[in-house]
Amino acid sequence: MTEEERLDLLANIRAAQAESLGLAEVLIEALPWIKQSTGNTMVIKYGGAAMVDDQLRADVMKDIVLMKIIGIKPIIVHGGGNDISELSIKLGLPVEFKDGMRVSPPEVMEIVKMVLLGKVNQELVAQLNAHGHLAVGLNGSDGHIMKAKKASEELGMVGTITNVDTTLLNDLINHDYIPVIASVAVGEDGLAYNVNADLAAGEIAAAVGAHKIIFLTDVDGLYADFEDKSSLIFRLKLSEAKAMLANVSKGMIPKIEAALKALEAGVPRAHILNGTIPHSLLLEIFTNEGVGTMIMADDENYSPELYKAAALNNLAQKLHIED
Repeated sequence: MTEEERLDLLANIRAAQAESLGLAEVLIEALPWIKQSTGNTMVIKYGGAAMVDDQLRADVMKDIVLMKIIGIKPIIVHGGGNDISELSIKLGLPVEFKDGMRVSPPEVMEIVKMVLLGKVNQELVAQLNAHGHLAVGLNGSDGHIMKAKKASEELGMVGTITNVDTTLLNDLINHDYIPVIASVAVGEDGLAYNVNADLAAGEIAAAVGAHKIIFLTDVDGLYADFEDKSSLIFRLKLSEAKAMLANVSKGMIPKIEAALKALEAGVPRAHILNGTIPHSLLLEIFTNEGVGTMIMADDENYSPELYKAAALNNLAQKLHIED
């Protein structure tokens, strides 16, 4: 080996060592956040443009599997508005919204069920289960997880959630499964109702006493001025989030309302993230800086000592060895 080749080899070794050191520093930074999160439930609302790209969706599901492996208990709540609109148009049905809600007469409600229960839910479950038998697909009718009443006659089969029963969810979580819940609820009349996925996530987070609720969307978070992309708000308190409701876009209102519902019920943190950024979920949860907007309770009554260590139990048995 020539002297030049030896120096090149040494430089490559040192570069690899530096890269490994950087990775180690990232893991060390993540350690306190992992300790706070391990053993606790996180509700993740997944929808919108963050679901469109197949590879991005697969990567998000990998991130959620990683969260599960280190002891976090994820619950996924999803919508599927783009797919519903596309299929409605193909079948010659109207796509109509009122006050941000999809007008859902019975024929449109059939499309909602076909897409959310038969397509989107099963795709997410399949991508999670590519890593082991981890996920169970559900909707609000299963075990009467979500009950709803008709929101208004003009909206058709659109529901307002009246009750969340956590019995089935707790059973699944305690047996190391990841519930994946489509935003369809059951009415007292036994019929299915289309419910807003953001609001469903907020109600579920409140009911299960989640450690966090996370909204994966297609914007970076909340802005003081949406036209000024340098005005992203990284942290704000519950009362400040309430004050913003009058000045945000219609699409952001349900997310803030759901976050407020969860925080007022005792959930310590709510996060709004851009799910189209690769691994934004992990960056927000496990790094000091984060990448989105975090909303916290006004009293900041948050202590890592309140959280228990995870009991991994038989989780390892659910993972494919080759993964």
